[in-house]
Amino acid sequence: MTIRKILIIRFSSIGDIVLATPVIRNLKTQLPEAQIHFCTKREYLSILAENAYIDKIHVFENSLRDLIKSLKKEGFDLIVDLHRNLRTLLIKLQLGVKSYSFNKLNREKWLLVNFKINKLPNVHIVDRYMETVKPLGIKMDALGLDFFIPEKDEVAITSLPETHQKGYVALAIGAQHHTKKLPFKRMVELCDKINKPIVLLGGKGDMEMGERVTNFFRKTTKSKPHEEGLLKLNKKTIIYNVCGKYNLNQSASIIKKANYVFTHDTGLMHIAAAFKKQIFSIWGNTIPSFGMYPYRTKFTIFENNRLDCRPCSKIGFNKCPKGHFKCMNESVFDFYLP
Repeated sequence: MTIRKILIIRFSSIGDIVLATPVIRNLKTQLPEAQIHFCTKREYLSILAENAYIDKIHVFENSLRDLIKSLKKEGFDLIVDLHRNLRTLLIKLQLGVKSYSFNKLNREKWLLVNFKINKLPNVHIVDRYMETVKPLGIKMDALGLDFFIPEKDEVAITSLPETHQKGYVALAIGAQHHTKKLPFKRMVELCDKINKPIVLLGGKGDMEMGERVTNFFRKTTKSKPHEEGLLKLNKKTIIYNVCGKYNLNQSASIIKKANYVFTHDTGLMHIAAAFKKQIFSIWGNTIPSFGMYPYRTKFTIFENNRLDCRPCSKIGFNKCPKGHFKCMNESVFDFYLP
């Protein structure tokens, strides 16, 4: 079978799409005559827009019928389904071509969440994504994840405060669910221990938390009498909050230029891995055993393994189901930054 045109489907989310980039790259480099098309939702288009290994992007907005109609016109030879849900099943049925589908291991995740029975393979999700295209003879290269930033979104170091222009730590404070995020007191504790200039990253929903953290460390007339003592204690935490001010690519640019990256289990963690940054990864209700820890880069995991309630979800909740939130409140930050 000659493969001239391949459709890869992954509708969401930020992290999952970044984790799928080795599949895109290896298909393109090992099947150079084939066109590689990718289908995703509108809000994730910017993640892939600059990817040189993609020939065409198809956007799923509101109508699955319209999307299928558009895809039928392309004449695909093969579908690589990395999302595997009801919508992708309908697409595969309607297009009627050969397909390979990612095994999401939902049963194994359900057993781990509900009964703490771990039947998950000790394999990173990137390598499991790659197993989807193994029947084509596609092999993993050594390049890791990809993330391409358009020139217009590169953030110049000179645009940062002077205190941060000689080096800074990026701290991604956001996450899709509350139980993946540090509460305020722990966030302050972490910033104090980092003890270096910090850039806070997050979306508009993280602006309030970013301001609270910034205000805690901000110098004021009331704090002035204590500043000499803080200097003697070698306190160097200076916060620059850009939550809600940068788009995703600009936030990625900040991460790319950072000395270190601290992040929750979220998409920015995987973007940091694409840039081979040293990552300090903070885990709450989810666990690295799900296979989504930083890929092919140096990393440190912060998690509370002394709880019998973790993981309580494979995604997350708006609040701790037990009410104590010990996975974040009692996690230990054990690290040293030179």
